[in-house]
Amino acid sequence: MSIPSPPPVPYQATAQRPPWHTLPGTVRSALSARLGAPVVAAATAGAGFTRGFAAVLRTADGGSAFVKAAPRAEQPHLVDWYAREAAILARLPAGLPVPRLRWTLWEAGWYALCLDPVDGHPPRLPWDPGELTATLTGYADLAAALADPPAELVALGLPRLADLARADILWWDEVAAGREPLPPLPAPARGRLAELVALESRLPGYATEATGLTHGDLRVDNVLIDRAGTAWFCDWPWLCHGPAWFDLANLLITGYASGLDVDPLFATHPATVHAPPDALDVTLAALAGYHLTAATSAPPTASIHLPAHQRWTGEQALGWLARRRGWT
Repeated sequence: MSIPSPPPVPYQATAQRPPWHTLPGTVRSALSARLGAPVVAAATAGAGFTRGFAAVLRTADGGSAFVKAAPRAEQPHLVDWYAREAAILARLPAGLPVPRLRWTLWEAGWYALCLDPVDGHPPRLPWDPGELTATLTGYADLAAALADPPAELVALGLPRLADLARADILWWDEVAAGREPLPPLPAPARGRLAELVALESRLPGYATEATGLTHGDLRVDNVLIDRAGTAWFCDWPWLCHGPAWFDLANLLITGYASGLDVDPLFATHPATVHAPPDALDVTLAALAGYHLTAATSAPPTASIHLPAHQRWTGEQALGWLARRRGWT
């Protein structure tokens, strides 16, 4: 058990998004036409760390839809992410707790994707026991469905977690080599740089052995709990070839921050059946280095709350790892 540590800003209030009325008139008209009736209300999504438009739109005929949109000129990376997500959603197996893709749209340099809306909220922190159980159960079903991925998904040429790790996740080695500054570390992790380098270095090899697909970015703000208590899993641009236990560890960092005994939650989850004995420590080391390093150089297109959340996440990952390793 640990002492609960709340995030610096609640996950449901981290986003900085343009409101509906600021979108270009031609874009608003095109979206209304595609929805089949004028938009009369827009509930902007409060969770997330990008500056892209995201809202539940309600139309004059009583319909509703969740729409994300971004301009190619100002936010090309978001357009790429949204287009990748649309391609993935169109090919995910049916019946999963994932919002269904309705359509995509190009208009006046803007790209938009429309999904079925989910009437729900991000899981509350500290974790509510029922919401945690629903999320872990739902993720078990999701991981099982992606363990033997359908050919149409594989045909997209999805990235491999092993390659993503080498290119963008593993940072302790860069710090040790002097190519990145040492970020501030909690007391138990000071003087442990060599051990952190050794741990994170195992991730690519472990990830290479996985044959299934994994979400790639499973965080609290990418989960919604609906009115029936079912967990829905959102934001799919980072689907990749890799082990499901990587995402499970990422999700459970907020469980550790909630003061829960998360070790057995990880060890007994179906996603960890074939995990190496040190998979959790390896993942925590890698994610801690990634978040603590990235917090010093957040892109200007991200929410102003991203650096603080990355520092918090990195510190929680290190705290959990230090407890597991007996670092004092």
